[in-house]
Formats: sequence, structure tokens, C-alpha cells
Amino acid sequence: MPKRNNYIDWDTYFLAMVKLNAMRSKDPDTQVGAIIVNDLKHIVSTGYNGLPRGLNDDDYPWKRDETLEKSKYAYVVHAELNAILSSNSNVRDCIIYTSLFPCNECVKSIIQSGIKKIIYSNDKYDGTAQNIVAKKMLKDANIETVYKKEVFLEIKY
Repeated sequence: MPKRNNYIDWDTYFLAMVKLNAMRSKDPDTQVGAIIVNDLKHIVSTGYNGLPRGLNDDDYPWKRDETLEKSKYAYVVHAELNAILSSNSNVRDCIIYTSLFPCNECVKSIIQSGIKKIIYSNDKYDGTAQNIVAKKMLKDANIETVYKKEVFLEIKY
């Protein structure tokens, strides 16, 4: 009997895992997941957007607000940075899979850590100032970016 031919490719596999990771986020508006994978297709780290380790989720705001101290943006660590910081190994030459194209702040960390490729499934902020800056830095740093549309069913929970 020949092997099965309708199995999923690696990118779909890791993007599905990114989606599952994002489901850990407490953010009511935007849930983002990230996975860092080495050249052997081994996951070396994962992350999702959330508060720094040890902080109580109930003690901090989860909304957008004009006042910095009342806004989630002052406290939340993005999924990509969370994955980089949570790695127990070197992420140089790895691929990062993420459910949302990274912001300019995360891109600085991606570049600095030596990650060589970004595969993402959503670019909802395309054309914004942060997105334009992020894409310029990635281009100048010769980091490949690949958009892969989600092709799997929505996970219900």
C-alpha cells in the first residue's frame, strides 16, 4: 500500500500549533501565538501575547486606552518576544511562525536574536506606520517573510 498523500505540510502544521498557542492569551481583542522552530523542525520555544511571568492577569487592564497606565499595551508582552525570551536555547538561524505579522518592536528582537525567517498567517496592520517600519527593517536585515493563509478549520472552544 502506498503512503498517504493528503498529509499537511510543515508550515500548516506549525501554523495550526500557533493558533492553539494563541488560545492561551487572555486578551479579549487580539490573541496571537508564536512558535520558534530550528532546522530539524523541532520546536525550541513558544509564546503568546500576555502579561510578564508572575503578574496576576486580574490586576491589569485588558483594554485599549489613551492613558498609558490604563492600557493593556503598557503591560502585555507580544507573542514573538515571549517566544524569544522563553527559549532555553539559541534561536539563531531558526524560523518563527506567528499568527500576526510582528510589530516593529518585536522585529527588532527578531533581528537581534538571529532568526532568519518569519512565516505568518495574518497582516491586519498592513500599511500602518509600525508595519512599514517593521517591513523596512526586515528587508534591510535580509530576513525572509512568508505569508501563509490559514487553511485549517477554525478551532472552537
